[in-house]
Amino acid sequence: MKALVYEGPGKKSLKEVENPNIINDGDAIVKLVKTTICGTDLHILSGDVAAVKEGTILGHEGVGIVEEVGPGVKNFKPGDKVIISCVTSCGSCHYCKQALYAHCEDGGWILGHLINGTQAEYVHIPHADNSLYHIPKGISDDAAVMISDILPTGLEIGVLNGQVKPGDTVTIVGAGPIGMAVLLTAQFYSPSKIIMVDLDDNRLEEAKKFGATHTVNSKDTESAIKQIMELTDGRGVDVAVEAAGFPVTFDICQKVLAPGGNLANVGVHGKSVDLELQDLWIRNVTITTGLVSTNSTPMLLKTLASGKIKVEELITHNFKFENMLDAYETFQNASKEKAMKVIIDFE
Repeated sequence: MKALVYEGPGKKSLKEVENPNIINDGDAIVKLVKTTICGTDLHILSGDVAAVKEGTILGHEGVGIVEEVGPGVKNFKPGDKVIISCVTSCGSCHYCKQALYAHCEDGGWILGHLINGTQAEYVHIPHADNSLYHIPKGISDDAAVMISDILPTGLEIGVLNGQVKPGDTVTIVGAGPIGMAVLLTAQFYSPSKIIMVDLDDNRLEEAKKFGATHTVNSKDTESAIKQIMELTDGRGVDVAVEAAGFPVTFDICQKVLAPGGNLANVGVHGKSVDLELQDLWIRNVTITTGLVSTNSTPMLLKTLASGKIKVEELITHNFKFENMLDAYETFQNASKEKAMKVIIDFE
């Protein structure tokens, strides 16, 4: 089969590799129908995720058709169309019993990280009963791909960790796909203001369409901080969500946070940040980090099926799998290409 393979920092190739096989009784083999590229994949290619070894197939999101299952799989059979969760869960270990599936002792985020991922014609899924989802009626394949990762990540690590409440003022720093997922799901809790911050004016305009009440361009960091403070009458924001993964974006969040506020870090950081604890300690703030556990996925599936949010509207580009390298080029140059989420089709 063909697959997109990580060849070391800054290097990738689309090439022929061996097809995956069933290894354990609870495994499934899924034939991909659609996948996508995540900002985390770009961090991997930048060398920010040292655990990813050369030769690993990238990708941790997708929709596909079950091709084969091990004898221990109960909930899925060949021919079922499924959502592949970005997090693999055994369902029975110490952390899974706490719904911290991200830290499953025999799983977690392993696809496209510690084992081969979904940017391939076929993928091996351990613990299939807990790591795949049937697609409810009313959800398109494109929307279903967004359930793999960005929508639960935005909700769990941004909105829920940030404790967004009715009437809150929220700023989201980073208007990429994850930032937009935070924007969409924050509105479940009726904040009074949502301030989207980014370098890209096109993405800021898109953010307005998805519910941002205010936008701030952060090319001049000090000016951006000043604008956010002015929008909050000098108090700062109740919730600051870092959704980009850079020292400067984290710095904006910590400087605009109001006393008693919550800073929810969602972005993948490849470098250390300057934590200004000398200023923060007295302000009763909470800082959270996290890797999505996808425990919100069942709820989000029902929300999408109801038509309450149109997450597929985040998709700006479609590519055939044979043009995967072009898809990466577009996603890596998102500002120039006006790209948000790209979908890769196998059919």
